[in-house]
Amino acid sequence: MSPAEETDRRHFHRILFDAPVSVSGGEQEISTRLIDISLNGVLLEMNPPSPWKPGDRLELNIRLGDEAFIDMQAVVVHSERGQLGLTCEHIDMESIAHLRRLVELNLGDESLLERELSALG
Repeated sequence: MSPAEETDRRHFHRILFDAPVSVSGGEQEISTRLIDISLNGVLLEMNPPSPWKPGDRLELNIRLGDEAFIDMQAVVVHSERGQLGLTCEHIDMESIAHLRRLVELNLGDESLLERELSALG
């Protein structure tokens, strides 16, 4: 699939956002960086390569600031070229409020945000 085709089939805008992330799954815990985030999932930088494979369930803690963070349970969708793509499986109410605000500020269009939120349902 070409990058243009992949972008066309996306339902959620990806927000480029550099933030520290703690990822844990199984016996492993790794500190890494966020590449981008959407209402549906995240893309992480992985150096060295990820010890996880598609289908693995992970816990993420994304630091937005001193007091703000997003905690998410996610499933690995792909691991390639030093990146790990995950889809959100569960997120608590406080974390979704932070994520919604982050997306809202970056989209700059309330109707786009509402369309993405309705796509989650």
